[in-house]
Amino acid sequence: MKFQVCKRKARICIQKYGCIFLFLVVFVLSCAIDFKDIMEYTVKSNIYISHTGRHYNFCQFQPLTLKEAYEEHLLLKSIAWPKTPPLPFPLYLSKISDPSRSTFTILSGRGGGQWHKGDNLEVLVKMYDFHGHPKKSGGDVLLARLHNPTLGAGVAGQVVDHFNGSYSTVFYLPWEGNAEVEVTLVHPSEAVTVLRRLTKKHPDRIYFKSLFRSGSISEITTCNVCLRPTQRPVCNYTDLRTGEPWFCYKPENLSCDARIDHSKEKIKQSFMTMEILFQRGVNMKVFIPASGSANVTVLPKKKDRFMVNSHGLKSRPSGYYYRGVWRALHGTTVHQFNTSSAISQCLKGKVVHMYGDSTIRQWFEYFNATLPDLKEFNLHGQKKIGPYMALDDAHNILVTYRCHGPPIRFSKVPVSELRYIANELDSVTGGNDTVVVLGIWAHFSTFPIELYIRRLQSIRRAVVRLLSRAPDTRVVIRTANPKNLTLYETITNSDWYSLQQDKVLKTMFKGLNVHLVDAWEMVVAHYLPHSLHPQPPIIENMINVLLSYICPKKG
Repeated sequence: MKFQVCKRKARICIQKYGCIFLFLVVFVLSCAIDFKDIMEYTVKSNIYISHTGRHYNFCQFQPLTLKEAYEEHLLLKSIAWPKTPPLPFPLYLSKISDPSRSTFTILSGRGGGQWHKGDNLEVLVKMYDFHGHPKKSGGDVLLARLHNPTLGAGVAGQVVDHFNGSYSTVFYLPWEGNAEVEVTLVHPSEAVTVLRRLTKKHPDRIYFKSLFRSGSISEITTCNVCLRPTQRPVCNYTDLRTGEPWFCYKPENLSCDARIDHSKEKIKQSFMTMEILFQRGVNMKVFIPASGSANVTVLPKKKDRFMVNSHGLKSRPSGYYYRGVWRALHGTTVHQFNTSSAISQCLKGKVVHMYGDSTIRQWFEYFNATLPDLKEFNLHGQKKIGPYMALDDAHNILVTYRCHGPPIRFSKVPVSELRYIANELDSVTGGNDTVVVLGIWAHFSTFPIELYIRRLQSIRRAVVRLLSRAPDTRVVIRTANPKNLTLYETITNSDWYSLQQDKVLKTMFKGLNVHLVDAWEMVVAHYLPHSLHPQPPIIENMINVLLSYICPKKG
């Protein structure tokens, strides 16, 4: 009886007041109902929580079930960044983290200054400001790499924030010989304060527009998922199947049905006024010097040796480079497909569908340029937008690419080509001759992470449906990667945003029968400069990982 009363109250509360997740949880607990029971009741009863964001009251997010809202809560908690200091006014460099005055020190650990292959190496990083004073809080964005240029070796390190101006970076030691530590300040904590504020107050800082046309009449209006309310009517282009929201201001003299295309406009100059915090070579993507030696000698592996560092930290990278070749540390062995014939034999009889942003299009372009028998069809799509299709008739190989739906920062995309990945996946038959490749992250950086979570939830549901009807389908997902940062790139696509996306994606697809290409670690560990579109040696290694998932045993 008590449970039934609580169910009725919960339903009334949600429908009438739109109660937020935490309030509902407190209410449920006060009724002494097991959380699992309310989860099951929520799913069965189609109760949804409309969560419009904690700060983004003009962003329209699709509603969540209680189960999805709880997952979002855990994801947000897992990527929560330390509190960063408020910005002084006027803004000077003096109290900002200075990479040139900061240092890192290799700790001797429990091995007494000796390290063996398979051990973990710990490095202590201490941050100082431009006056040489030690920082007292955390929140700096750091990347760490261990490498040996002679061996063509590299591995990404794990960074741990101690919230007091010091950080630990931990490296797994996968090779013997010399290993050099490299620590990079991507952003000082004060820059994170700005990036966080931009997302909170200006998630619409990149503007999108659409052309509307009927006969000789044409109009252009602003569009976004975060469309600021005005007195103007709004056209609602929310996708009926996925629930993905998108809106445009209605043109004055045309109907909403007259929409022709989708384009990106430039960011307003008013957001480009924080140069002091985003200076390349000063406080953005700058190496931090070592206080002593930056090198260690890694000895051969000892049998039955297990060593942890002083903090009990352990690095678990997905792989590392050796002789310029990526070696996975877990799961599938990475084979080398060094010739076009080896790639063609692996893909023989396969259909490869690629969906996502330009970092996935880069893989299509790689296959198109590498395989001489793969001939691209002219589908009369626009360059960089697609869709693309290529066929190797001799080997019965079909490769396709399609960009994902809004938000997408391409120009003049026909409305007919604005396709959501989840809908596309629902049209894939699947099977052991089908490979699905996904990569979606770079166009979501200016928006609240909740929008990205919802998009991935939608795609994940479609992946689950695909694998349910065709379990032998091979699904491969490319993660985010760090990139070269200018002021514009930082405001719109900072590594700080991408790092959060990378963590969310990896968590959300964990446990599913999908394979990840860890682009984040593959770019961090490599000697080449970071780039949104990694250079050919990195792409070749990514393709080898992809093909190793498709063909676990090299033919």
